[in-house]
Amino acid sequence: MKASKTVTTKLLTTASVSALLLGLSTAASADNWRYAHEEYEGDVQDVFAYAFKEYIEDNSDHTIQVYRFGELGESDDIMEQTQNGILQFVNQSPGFTGSLIPEAQIFFIPYLLPTDEETVLEFFDESEAINEMFPTLYAEQNLELLKMYPEGEMVVTTDEPISSPEDLNNKKIRVMTNPLLSETYDAFGATPTPLPWGEVYGGLQTGILDGQENPIFWIESGGLYEVSPHLTFTGHGWFTTAMMANQNFYEGLSDEDKQLVQEASNVAYDHTIEHIQGLAEESLAKIQEASDEVTVNRLNEEEIQAFRERAPQVEKAYVEMTGESGEELLNQFKEDLEEVQNDNG
Repeated sequence: MKASKTVTTKLLTTASVSALLLGLSTAASADNWRYAHEEYEGDVQDVFAYAFKEYIEDNSDHTIQVYRFGELGESDDIMEQTQNGILQFVNQSPGFTGSLIPEAQIFFIPYLLPTDEETVLEFFDESEAINEMFPTLYAEQNLELLKMYPEGEMVVTTDEPISSPEDLNNKKIRVMTNPLLSETYDAFGATPTPLPWGEVYGGLQTGILDGQENPIFWIESGGLYEVSPHLTFTGHGWFTTAMMANQNFYEGLSDEDKQLVQEASNVAYDHTIEHIQGLAEESLAKIQEASDEVTVNRLNEEEIQAFRERAPQVEKAYVEMTGESGEELLNQFKEDLEEVQNDNG
């Protein structure tokens, strides 16, 4: 594994917080905006962040400081800093936002989203649930939702090959701190084990964990295949993320700057969607070139069905967790998917 990625996540020091807060006092005049995300250099969120930064800096006098994974703490830390106004922008997966915005856990209902890339991308472009309903939910948490976008199909990695829910019995599978994701792996027969990202590689290496799930580019980038070499394409979902701003900051912008931020978000979205096409295949090829121990199992329809049959209990748990607003969102989500699938049918 790359040395930079085995280092324990850097904790926020008093000095770094003080430096950020000192910068806040001059933010109005300097227009240096801070943007943190959850991934490494060159990963999908980083690609989005730098496309956003480039557009802002090319079309205004503002500058953007991008902070990558670990530079300001874990995902929970950067969200807290954004809500407190220390950061202006943050990119965080609904996997972590789920405790803050329970409805955002919808992306962890297995087999809700198709695995066909073209359909998924069209859905994110056109979905009323994503583009109209989600911004209201985020606004309630002092967050201006600028873009939601998919990063890649989820792939499960384990210490032994798997092809059925029975193979996951008693397997400790790492999950994000997300109640519904725990429900999913519980339904799949595994033992869901919440753990911060910075501890996952070591957990797999030492046997504290038996497996985890992530998009294939992240498995390659984080070197997870080195300690969890059996890759299974279960077809159960896509990793989704969201880019947002502190709402007080956003509402305090001039109309011109609001338009600039919206345009930059759109440009970054288009650039990122182009970037992820074919990324999974490239990442898998790199993994297979790097390791002879890796096995790849793409479940067939019959095998997938055994997992899919367990999805309704997760959907039920989602509605129980989120109530009427979650059920309304879920119904709209399904309507939007049906429209896109009919268009492509």
